[in-house]
Amino acid sequence: MSSFKHLSVNQLLQMTEAQPVQIVDIRDGNSFTNGHIAGATNLNNENLAQFISQADMDSPLVVVCYHGMSSQNAAQYLCEQGFDDVYSLDGGYSAWHEANA
Repeated sequence: MSSFKHLSVNQLLQMTEAQPVQIVDIRDGNSFTNGHIAGATNLNNENLAQFISQADMDSPLVVVCYHGMSSQNAAQYLCEQGFDDVYSLDGGYSAWHEANA
């Protein structure tokens, strides 16, 4: 069984410049609405099954939360669902926002 990898904000920026990347944000809907990484999907229990059925299992998938903790469990879960290339964003949206403010 594969495991997720950690990704820094700088690595995410480099990755998105080089190839298409799926980004899922697992924060609550209000936080997502107030700010998120461009192109991110707000992933929650209501749309999880639909996302998994429609996503590209071979394309890199980056999981974002508030500070990079909850995303690790979600990333591991998505690995177990068959995604091949899964990352947890270290520092979460907070780190991304600070680097891009």
